[in-house]
Amino acid sequence: MQWIDVPITIRVVVFVVVFVLFSMALIQYPGHAIYYVVFSVVANTMLYFCFRPQAIFFDTFIGLLFWLGFWLKLTFRLVFMDGEFVLAGHFDGSPEAFDRAVQVATCGLSGLMLASYLRGKFLFNYPQVATEEAQPGLFDFYVDYRKYVLVLFLLFLVAIGYLNVHLGIYQRGGITRTILPFGLNRVVTWLLLFGMASFVAIILNFELRINKKNYGWAIVYSFLEGVVSSSSQLSRGMLISTGSLLYGVFYNFKVNAFRVSKRFFIVVVLAFMLLFASSAVLVTYIRSVSYLNAVELSVAQKSTKTQTTIDMTTNMAASLLVDRWVGMEGVMAVSSYPDLGWRVWRLAWQEVYNENALSFYDKNLIDSAYKDTDTSKFHFVSLSGIIAFFFYPGSYLFLFVSMVLLGLAAALIEIFVYKFGGKNVILCSLFAQVVAYRFMSFGYVPAQSYLLFGTIIINVLLIYFADKILAFWRSRFTS
Repeated sequence: MQWIDVPITIRVVVFVVVFVLFSMALIQYPGHAIYYVVFSVVANTMLYFCFRPQAIFFDTFIGLLFWLGFWLKLTFRLVFMDGEFVLAGHFDGSPEAFDRAVQVATCGLSGLMLASYLRGKFLFNYPQVATEEAQPGLFDFYVDYRKYVLVLFLLFLVAIGYLNVHLGIYQRGGITRTILPFGLNRVVTWLLLFGMASFVAIILNFELRINKKNYGWAIVYSFLEGVVSSSSQLSRGMLISTGSLLYGVFYNFKVNAFRVSKRFFIVVVLAFMLLFASSAVLVTYIRSVSYLNAVELSVAQKSTKTQTTIDMTTNMAASLLVDRWVGMEGVMAVSSYPDLGWRVWRLAWQEVYNENALSFYDKNLIDSAYKDTDTSKFHFVSLSGIIAFFFYPGSYLFLFVSMVLLGLAAALIEIFVYKFGGKNVILCSLFAQVVAYRFMSFGYVPAQSYLLFGTIIINVLLIYFADKILAFWRSRFTS
């Protein structure tokens, strides 16, 4: 079955829903209708780019994330929330402010689409059928020691998750509680963010090569990594991180012509969504409890603390559906900021990481919801997103050219992962998601982005050289 080819019924349903929402929002849009129409055409064309035959994984993830963060968020709030936005800085809701924000968003999305087109036309496209098998060193080692590898990795996964929970090495929104020697905090952070997930991507790839029928357990095995890693760092990002592995598996099914039943597909997706929902609610509840325990409460508030926690959990979980996705508010805040220019751009790049201080964006461009937060106990930041950030100079031309170059750079990273990561499309899907998510959540300490992208490159090179060393060892000492 062609899993990546979206069925016609789903396409029709999506088209109808989008058209109905578009029509309702067009009536409510305060500015000139033509700007919203053009914005909608560009944003939904980008959504189509996600799944066109020439799409790479970065196209898929950036298209979905930006469609959610820009078009759906704007449209949803116009239709159901009277066009009200939070954390939008100097944005005053006037027709002119709406038009300006929509123009900036359209410009940025157009640049990314052009980059996708140029990449597909001149640089790289994935083969539509499976290529030759790669990574003989790692694969043969895995086959020989398969059971040991699976058991030891599971124990290692649980140990890292427990260590992080107990010591507070890396948790979203929290302050680092323990500093390990020899820079091991960074190692643990890498493992939790995508190091262990990259190992799972290799396991999944090898399992699909070994057994083309009994592979369901391997997919469930990958879900365990997502639950442990996400929960231990108090993150609700399992939907994206583990979802990228699952999407890579489905793409693998396609290029290898796997015969997979619809029932299997439905069961796997439902199991994944159930685990994600459970993890997200649990993490949200823990974060709510942690916050309420750390802040000063009145006597009345203390008496209703349990109910307050439940209400916070419910509201936060519901907000994940629309407001989690960074995009439109950042563009609104930046496009309405009165002092845009190269000075703001330079100051933003000079920001340094500080767990005990508000971010540059929180302090200067918006009325931050975190301004009264105890920064000795929590580390919360608001994010502008990459399109808003690259509009700091106030130039549409600079924004457009930057988005084209950034889109091409992201494609080059994915090509690198494919070439040096053993042509493992599951691994490509994972790292494409990491890059796309970084683009969406861009804006805080931007100068340190090299750490993330450099770690991706090092991660892939470790896999590459491990394969070469094992292949050399096997040919030299076991022949």
